[in-house]
Amino acid sequence: MRKSEDFFQIHAIQVALPLPLRQVFDYSAPQEAVAGGLQAGSRVLVPFGSGRGQRVMTGVVAGFSVVSPEEMSGLKAVLQVLDEQALLSPTDCEILLWASRYYHHPIGEVFASAFPVLLRKGRLATGERTAPVLRLTALGASAQPPAQAVRRRLLLDSLRAREKGIPLLELSALEWDWRSVVRGMKRKGWVEIEDAPQASISSGLLPAASVPELNETQRRAVDAVLSSEGYRAFLLEGVTGSGKTEVYLRLVEQALLRGLQSLVLVPEISLTPQLEARFRSRFGASVRVFHSALSESERARSWQAFQRGSAFIMLGTRSAVFAPMCAPGLIILDEEHDLSFKQQEGFRFSARDIAVMRARTLDIPVLMGSATPSLESLVNVERRRYRHLSMPMRAGAALEPAYRLIDIRNTVLQGGLSPALLRSIAETLRRGEQALLFLNRRGYAPTLTCHACGWVGVCPRCDVNLVVHESSGRLCCHRCGYEQMRPRRCPACSAEDMRALGLGTERVEQALRERFPQAHTLRIDRDSTRGKGRLAEMLETVHDGAVDILLGTQMLAKGHHFPDVTLVGILNVDAGLTSPDFRALEHTAQLIVQVAGRAGREEKPGQVMLQTRYPDHPLLLKLLREGYAAFSARLLEERKNVGLPPYSYQALWRAEANDAEKPMALLSLIRDFLEKDTGGVQVLGPVRAPLARQAGRHRCQLLFQSQQRASLHKKIDEVIAQLAAYPESRRARWSVEVEPVDFL
Repeated sequence: MRKSEDFFQIHAIQVALPLPLRQVFDYSAPQEAVAGGLQAGSRVLVPFGSGRGQRVMTGVVAGFSVVSPEEMSGLKAVLQVLDEQALLSPTDCEILLWASRYYHHPIGEVFASAFPVLLRKGRLATGERTAPVLRLTALGASAQPPAQAVRRRLLLDSLRAREKGIPLLELSALEWDWRSVVRGMKRKGWVEIEDAPQASISSGLLPAASVPELNETQRRAVDAVLSSEGYRAFLLEGVTGSGKTEVYLRLVEQALLRGLQSLVLVPEISLTPQLEARFRSRFGASVRVFHSALSESERARSWQAFQRGSAFIMLGTRSAVFAPMCAPGLIILDEEHDLSFKQQEGFRFSARDIAVMRARTLDIPVLMGSATPSLESLVNVERRRYRHLSMPMRAGAALEPAYRLIDIRNTVLQGGLSPALLRSIAETLRRGEQALLFLNRRGYAPTLTCHACGWVGVCPRCDVNLVVHESSGRLCCHRCGYEQMRPRRCPACSAEDMRALGLGTERVEQALRERFPQAHTLRIDRDSTRGKGRLAEMLETVHDGAVDILLGTQMLAKGHHFPDVTLVGILNVDAGLTSPDFRALEHTAQLIVQVAGRAGREEKPGQVMLQTRYPDHPLLLKLLREGYAAFSARLLEERKNVGLPPYSYQALWRAEANDAEKPMALLSLIRDFLEKDTGGVQVLGPVRAPLARQAGRHRCQLLFQSQQRASLHKKIDEVIAQLAAYPESRRARWSVEVEPVDFL
């Protein structure tokens, strides 16, 4: 009788639902599903709520409950088990449970973040391995493009020779922009794209490709990772142009030859086309990509291919860190220092920390590469949690660029450009080389003002100025997306003397076109690259040599290889030198080094010119004269002396509401919780956020800081448990972020 009772007790399953609730929900599962081995990590459809508010939701089985037969009778039943086999493995579930605890985020939302949107919404996982294929239509079979359309004719001839079509993965290995050609052919009705069964990929067969010989430092880095058994974390510090990507390729190749998968994370979508091309040229169809520029169906296909093992290599941005690996072999993070690896909304996780924890759980190596490692990673090397690998020299004959500071105090600038920089641009163009100018501010100007009365264009929903966009004739808020037409007359006094103050990429582009009318200037920022494939097309023109002056934001700052760029001009670094944010100097130095790394990457020497009003800034001089290693050592010494991260641990409480007083009242309540027993946690605030109002909501902050990580997390748990009993917690939206990097 005892065994019979135990059998009935295990029928209750714990379901994580995508709700802002810090709990799982018990449901009764169909007996046939339990008997069939229902596992954690499977998706289920369940009813949630009651009465008119009841709805059907997609949840994930997080575990199982032991309940009595009486309790079982009161549970709602699972409506449908969506997955015959769990899409998440036990180790995947373990990581998600850890992440929910560590980041103090609702478990259901954490589990949901592991899936692409279509699977999150309940779409059935496809059992057949399919892949998009380009095929010729009847109209295309007889098409005769003009002789000058060389690439169109080439693609048509290839399709006529391939009756079953050409997989898009195969086309992605091409070095020219096939996507725009295919779009044109689709508009004419010559080709179509369909899903077709995908052949299994042989991990032992690699496509032929020219493989460069490793230099000594590259070989040492590869050998160090390959010699590790099980989990080991490596920090690969290599100067820009030192050949870190080739190290990644060799390690992925070795994993592939052993039938193991590799997860390669990059911080920006803008880095994926170039990196994807290199990986596809080496590994062909075994590569999949996963980032937000793809359609939801493309993301779902890539995720499932990697989860099933029909793809061995995943290139992705931050969200790809949760992609399940059926044959885990290696995790790589490129540009590990980059802030883009930290999620800033909703589930605020660090992809770098998740990747390290995943590697530890899966017992595989993780390699983090950067020319400018984060201070946290350098301290982990110091504490022997990471092994340090160094690549201090550029690959081949390339040399480090020379730096030159330009003091722009008392200098008349032309569109933000100093006379010295303009002369250097002219000299660069005369030599037939390319110049790259960096300004991390898009738009025409950050402020529009009336010269007569002082009126300033301010966002009605945020405490920020509206940015002037000259090309569209609009004023835009870069925080909430609000837009309005640019007024010709002052809304306050009707004067017509409206002036755009400050500098944006559009204004610099205008100045460059006026000063160098014969040169081809290309602006790359979020505004100019809208549209699928647009960025890849623009980068292709740069590599073809059709661009003389390249102007852009941080989309150009890292990862790109422009062999003809010999001059880099950094127009404004001063904001980072004077910011009250204690991390600003670190991030500014990283940005300077990364942008400078685009210069002189081949045999031609490179020069970097920095315009500044603080040419005597001691840390800026240390960076330029002694390098990033000396700069970071000095910064770490300062952080240690004052007890700031990475020598302490922080958590930032945020609260917001339409009423200005409610967020402050809630955070004051949290502060009061710690008055009797701080538990070694220092409490700072509450205060209005630096951006006190965004999208119409008032925002406040409260900071916890502790020398002990365990003490910090204990207090966060205690506060969350107490908040549930107070109505103030329901009058303002609140969140807590562990290890914040942005205090806006």
